[in-house]
Amino acid sequence: MWKELLIYAIVAASSLFLMTFVAHMMVGGLVSPEAELRITIGLCLTVACLIGAMAWDVARRRRRKARGPSAGAAERR
Repeated sequence: MWKELLIYAIVAASSLFLMTFVAHMMVGGLVSPEAELRITIGLCLTVACLIGAMAWDVARRRRRKARGPSAGAAERR
């Protein structure tokens, strides 16, 4: 579990760093610095939410898998 959390943290940090670079390269110099900062913050928040949703989905699927197929069938009824 801890190894998995470490991997997700590394992926999240590197993805957020990459998104700040992408935002800077796409709009840097075309808009004001304040607008660039707002775009960067919005993009980073969006990516952070998507990464969080992805990690939550993986954890949820693994919990279901650990309980077995019969437990999942009972939840669907």
